[in-house]
Amino acid sequence: MSASATINGKEIFDLLRDDLAALEGEFGHDTVAGVQAITEIGEYLRAGGGKRIRPALLLLSSKLFNYQGRGAVRLGAVVEIIHTATLVHDDIIDEAKTRRGRPSANTQWGNSKCVLAGDWLYMQAFKIAVQERNFRILDTLIELTQQMVEGELLQMEKLGQLISLDEHFDLIYRKTACLFSVCMRLGAILGGARPEQEQAVGQYGHDLGMAFQIVDDVLDLTAAEEVLGKPVASDLREGKVTMAVIHTLERCTEDERAKIQTILNERAFNGVTHVQIMDILRRYGSLEAATDHAARYAESAQKAICCFPDSEIKRALLWAPEFVVAREK
Repeated sequence: MSASATINGKEIFDLLRDDLAALEGEFGHDTVAGVQAITEIGEYLRAGGGKRIRPALLLLSSKLFNYQGRGAVRLGAVVEIIHTATLVHDDIIDEAKTRRGRPSANTQWGNSKCVLAGDWLYMQAFKIAVQERNFRILDTLIELTQQMVEGELLQMEKLGQLISLDEHFDLIYRKTACLFSVCMRLGAILGGARPEQEQAVGQYGHDLGMAFQIVDDVLDLTAAEEVLGKPVASDLREGKVTMAVIHTLERCTEDERAKIQTILNERAFNGVTHVQIMDILRRYGSLEAATDHAARYAESAQKAICCFPDSEIKRALLWAPEFVVAREK
């Protein structure tokens, strides 16, 4: 079957159906603790859903290298637990009230319990990963968590500041693309890939993750609140400058810049409306510029795996960047 043939989300789900079902069971089992609050928080977060795109990438990568063992499901649960832990801590830091259309965990259990639950989830993820008895996997996961924590700290330092595009790309690499890349690399490590093969799928994950986050940031500005599951323009309200805003700030008038700076400083749309900001962004084609940049990353991701033989798995990986750029939530 040619890798150039079309594929859709349902076909990918069919490819991974059994593994994803096993992963959900693993996730549910792995988040049961001896302390009731942790179990309740873990189950609440798991039941909140999510695209499971990160473990799906790990599963696809392992299948690309014909891996047959149970380690892919186990590590798929590990990366989803790590991702979940980051969301818990992010919501506390951002003082978020909602997550995926529901009250965020910190509004239900309070910051103190959620900080500790997030810490427990990180440790649980490493406890499960140790079962693989593979130091390369552990080294990769340790480096990942360090990058993500550093990214969160750097973002906190940059809140309210008019950062450069390079600084922004460094942040979204640490917060998002690094995890996508590691998911692909972990699948390759399990499958015994050669170094150049691991590098190729790691590059694919990096570029896909960059595209994913850029689109996510655009949707934060443009999508309806009921679609986002959180207030629109949350990033601006939290003092975060994303690519479309940076694009505008490099081109706009002093008056327009002052309007954007007001929101960043006050963490609210006081005296400046969301509609006004959207008008400014559209005036300079900034939303389109960000979307175009995401599309270039998506195309780069597809090129990164062109060296692999045609297969159903490769077709699925080639479709994923198109889905990421075209998604509406």
